[in-house]
Amino acid sequence: MGKYFGTDGFRGQSGVDLTAQHAFKIGRFLGWHYSQAGGQAKIVIGKDTRRSSYMYENALAAGITASGANAYLLHVTTTPCVSYITRTDGFDCGIMISASHNPYTDNGIKLMNGDGEKMDDALQDEIEKYIDGEIEEIPFATGENIGCTVDYYTGRNRYIGYLANVATKSFENRKVALDCANGSSWMIGRAVFDALGAKTFVINNEPNGTNINRGCGSTHIEGLQEFVKEKKVDVGFAFDGDADRCLAVDENGNVVNGDQIMYICAKYLKKIGQLPSNTVVTTIMSNFGLYKALDRIGIGYEKTAVGDRFVYENMKENDHLIGGENSGHVIFRKYARTGDGILTAIMVMMVMIETQLPLSVLASEVEMYPQVLKNVVVDDKKATMDDPAVKLQVEACMAELGDQGRVLLRPSGTEPVLRVMSEASTYEICEKHVDAIIESMKKNGHLLKIK
Repeated sequence: MGKYFGTDGFRGQSGVDLTAQHAFKIGRFLGWHYSQAGGQAKIVIGKDTRRSSYMYENALAAGITASGANAYLLHVTTTPCVSYITRTDGFDCGIMISASHNPYTDNGIKLMNGDGEKMDDALQDEIEKYIDGEIEEIPFATGENIGCTVDYYTGRNRYIGYLANVATKSFENRKVALDCANGSSWMIGRAVFDALGAKTFVINNEPNGTNINRGCGSTHIEGLQEFVKEKKVDVGFAFDGDADRCLAVDENGNVVNGDQIMYICAKYLKKIGQLPSNTVVTTIMSNFGLYKALDRIGIGYEKTAVGDRFVYENMKENDHLIGGENSGHVIFRKYARTGDGILTAIMVMMVMIETQLPLSVLASEVEMYPQVLKNVVVDDKKATMDDPAVKLQVEACMAELGDQGRVLLRPSGTEPVLRVMSEASTYEICEKHVDAIIESMKKNGHLLKIK
């Protein structure tokens, strides 16, 4: 993790942590870097609906063209759309302007390589050096070498067509509700589901620049739950601000999370012979119930660090086809290089149609274990985790739980915080083990406060 770029791009409060000057310099470096091979490089840009996204789009395009490359604008679109267009239309790299599920006051710049994958850390490190003035100034292009800005909205339309062609069955007679979080999917979601024949209901599809993710979308799914019950629709899908996440709501208004979605889709793919590695890639935060359910049907799993980037890297390295996070980032590597909320919704719909089962029945095979997670501020993360007394307490909790639960102690990547989590058959048992681990930190002088 660098000074500016984390596991999911350069993110922070607009105008404070992330400024237009940052965006301009990122554009300058990328335009110069990708033009070194000769000719004018092609860089495609998408954005979400935040007010500041327009500012960053202009700053990036100015930087790119000032370095002699061409900037292609997809305008408001999703992160997976940028990834798809980057790899299929021969772009040198792609840029998505979004802070995902964060409030509108934040924004971010996500960088992708020519294959539509998250950009290598080494190149992002070079960009950081340029931002901080540690690399000598890049020359400005002049005359006919100055780049052009190109309206590329047709790329967005091709992505819509691509998604519609993924489905092999019509969604006719299916009533589907979409919560677009007043974000990137506000037009694309309806276009795709209407094209597939669904009777589509859309909520939170009136972005005004400041209402993205506000009380809606995958991080505030209560509104969709009520809508599904009130309108008696077959299923609901909630996306986040840039639509790389999807959570579902069954016909009874119950939430179906990313772990359950992975199980449903993996089981079906195995049944039809499209899960060749017989493995699902998860993060260490996936629910214990998912692993129990996968064990029952004979599907293996691997665990990575938290972050869809790590999930995708494992999938690519080991040729796995499905993976993701319980937050709703689900990757279907046959079709995409990143989590894709609309694609995930299509895949769930396909299972429902092929099996003729409602989502509540499909999801019921995964018994989600109660979970307690507490964030604690400590004096030193590493020293606390390495403390023999803390380690002994963690081991004691794991031994007591056996195969009926687990505990997890992991550091935050950005704060002086440790995350203490337990899953077990009841919340009382979870609380008991989390508190026991925290108490061991307190006894040894590490605990500052519980957040």
